[in-house]
Amino acid sequence: MSGERIAMEICKGINHLDKVILREVRGSSAEVYLYGGHVTSWKNEHGEELLFVSSKAIFKPPKAIRGGIPICFPQFSGLGSLEQHGFARNKFWKIDPDPPPFPSSTTNKAFVDLILKPTEEDMKIWPHCYEFRLRVTLGPGGDLMLTSRIRNTNTDGKPFTFTFAYHTYFSVSDVSEVRVEGLETLDYLDNLRDRERFTEQGDAITFESEVDKIYLSTPTKIAILDHEKKRTFVLRKDGLPDAVVWNPWDRKARAMADFGDDEYKHMLCVEAAAVEKPITLKPGEEWRGRQELSAVPSSYCSGQLDPQRVLQG
Repeated sequence: MSGERIAMEICKGINHLDKVILREVRGSSAEVYLYGGHVTSWKNEHGEELLFVSSKAIFKPPKAIRGGIPICFPQFSGLGSLEQHGFARNKFWKIDPDPPPFPSSTTNKAFVDLILKPTEEDMKIWPHCYEFRLRVTLGPGGDLMLTSRIRNTNTDGKPFTFTFAYHTYFSVSDVSEVRVEGLETLDYLDNLRDRERFTEQGDAITFESEVDKIYLSTPTKIAILDHEKKRTFVLRKDGLPDAVVWNPWDRKARAMADFGDDEYKHMLCVEAAAVEKPITLKPGEEWRGRQELSAVPSSYCSGQLDPQRVLQG
């Protein structure tokens, strides 16, 4: 009986790491590892995997899991003194037994609330008190929502500053057949050219070599069109002005131990982020950043998304 599905279940994943499985009545699902507060699976009602996780991903702390949706906090990339992408994706999160209420119009049962707080050891690396609350929700139509709430709980009166990203790895049939719409004509920082600033030309973004760009002041909605799968991912975001687009291509793929040599063809990272202008919180202040992912069937018409209303709607 589909109506009897357990909406939220805690069980053991790879290497006996704890994970949460979210299930929606119509058959879609998501999996979240407590290690990293890391979403590792998002499947539609047909059981098709929508996120990319490398076949060589190492599910062993302190190594971050390669793929899914790693959370970059309190530092994106190498932009600071901390380890690459900060430490949130390398920590064990806890299930939050008593989360503050979330404004929500639906009565979704398929959600989990996680919380991360610093240990004394953590304070040596980044000397700030914070509460990072993450809610992962699977909506009735199979949409996946991640809401992050970060609060400064310092008692010494000190503010702190951070950068952030949801480092989402989308599963695609062939990256050279994929287009990204919604970032045309925008300025970006090119990480392959010492973060020099350029302006995006042309219509949609397509891929024929390594790309690592931070698009600035991006719209709240971005579409990723997978021509072969006749599928469009729509990324909606709030509180996250930037969008990072990354694919390592063949040379860098071969250099990564936890990434298959040819797997770059089947993934694309489009990451809702706050990078260019770091966020500063005074004690007691809270920041919220949200992303919602949906996958809709799409067809092409003269090379354009049909219907165009995905981005307008």
